[in-house]
Amino acid sequence: MAKPFLRTRPGAWPELSRIPHPPRRVPVLGDVFGFSPGTPVQDSLRMARELGPIFRRKIFGLEIVVVSGTDLVAELADESRFTKRVVLAVHNLRDVGGDGLFTAHNHEPNWQLGHDILAPAFTREAMERYHPVMLAIARRLTAGWDAHAAGGTAADVSADMTKLTLETIAHTGFGYDFGSFERTEQHPFIAAMVRALRHAQGGNVPRPLSPVKNRGRGRSGAADAAYLAAVVDEVVRERTEHPDPGAQDLLGLMLHTRHPRTGERLSPENIRHQIITFLVAGHETTSGALSFALYYLSRHPEVTARARAEVDEVWGPTGEPSYRQVSKLRYVRRVLDESLRMWPTAPAFTRAARTDTVLGGVHPMRAGAWAVVLIPALHRDPAAWGPDADRFDPDRFLPERVRARPAHVFKPFGTGERACIGRQFALHEATLVLGLLLRRYELRGDPGYRLEIAERLTLMPRGFRLTPVRRRPAAPGPPSGVPGAAGATGAAGAARAAGSPG
Repeated sequence: MAKPFLRTRPGAWPELSRIPHPPRRVPVLGDVFGFSPGTPVQDSLRMARELGPIFRRKIFGLEIVVVSGTDLVAELADESRFTKRVVLAVHNLRDVGGDGLFTAHNHEPNWQLGHDILAPAFTREAMERYHPVMLAIARRLTAGWDAHAAGGTAADVSADMTKLTLETIAHTGFGYDFGSFERTEQHPFIAAMVRALRHAQGGNVPRPLSPVKNRGRGRSGAADAAYLAAVVDEVVRERTEHPDPGAQDLLGLMLHTRHPRTGERLSPENIRHQIITFLVAGHETTSGALSFALYYLSRHPEVTARARAEVDEVWGPTGEPSYRQVSKLRYVRRVLDESLRMWPTAPAFTRAARTDTVLGGVHPMRAGAWAVVLIPALHRDPAAWGPDADRFDPDRFLPERVRARPAHVFKPFGTGERACIGRQFALHEATLVLGLLLRRYELRGDPGYRLEIAERLTLMPRGFRLTPVRRRPAAPGPPSGVPGAAGATGAAGAARAAGSPG
């Protein structure tokens, strides 16, 4: 079994001398000047501007090659030469996610087994089954925002989007209700999950500089992992004792589906890992994407006007949007894509050489050597996006402009066979929710707010609030009932809970 790379060995990568690094490197400590343990992504983005499309950083013996140039990323995306490598923060998530899809190493058999079994959960037909439940969870969000509108108070956007996406994936995937919109305090499961994410984010930097406190981290991390496992095991046990072979949610597929070729099933332990993986990784990225999109909408009234006009035209002022109507919101989708370009919520992925090779004709890489693709810098490469790459412009994603760009310049969901399996789920949910909020509210932000990025395992606006104001005539929210939701979640009780008013 391959060991995760933690530190360079003497002479391991002599070719690193070819790659620029930040100035003022200090013996032993490395590139500590200009480094903030809480903002490694933003620090790296600044360094990419200064040092170019490939550079290296060294902190306490940990040396990382960072790549952002379009041509270099195109090479790294070549599956015949490179593959995913699980390192740093993602490797830390193995404490709770084990060999789930996101955290599994390529050589672990449960990655391919889980991927093949779960692929049907993300087909177009599956998205249509999830659509009514997504609407019902959105109803709980708009109930809370209606209260803000009535009182003239501001909503915590990132917090509310996180509640929304967590409840959506819990209901559509596992038939579970955390009561996020109704609780005054976090569900203990969510609190443990947040601590796990914070612990994982600390893995991006060596422990002497980690923002996560080391003292007692092992004990508390083990306790959190045990608690998360116990809750998920109880969900699985209840479904096992009351089986529904026709359930087509994630848990139903994992419990009742054999691999089409080998006949294998996922083990109970791996089912637990997959559930935790989807809850942890699945909700964070979508909530961040929604939060950034709402931020940019609040700052660009002309964009908001175009997006709202499209929603009103395609959906009409009232009524429930159908699954197919969501895909017709092409400008809203461009707003979402441009937000993901500016701030991809999963900001990096790691690629390792399958065999000895040379990257870009100048950087020799031995088999197993790896490099980090810094997605925010890739998404701002002027070679692909032009000299105004820092400007928010949804029309960059007009079909003719997309076709004119080189391949591999837009990678918010990773690349290759290890790209995010839930991409279509996330995009449908986010487009649906943006459409609902645009149709229902005027979105008023604080003009004095300046975007601040919170770096966890993912990126998120920090301290961003909006005051929703109901539009007139008021458009009703999503339905309070969820027809057929039992088939989507595999649990009729969960569907009723999903449809309950906020």
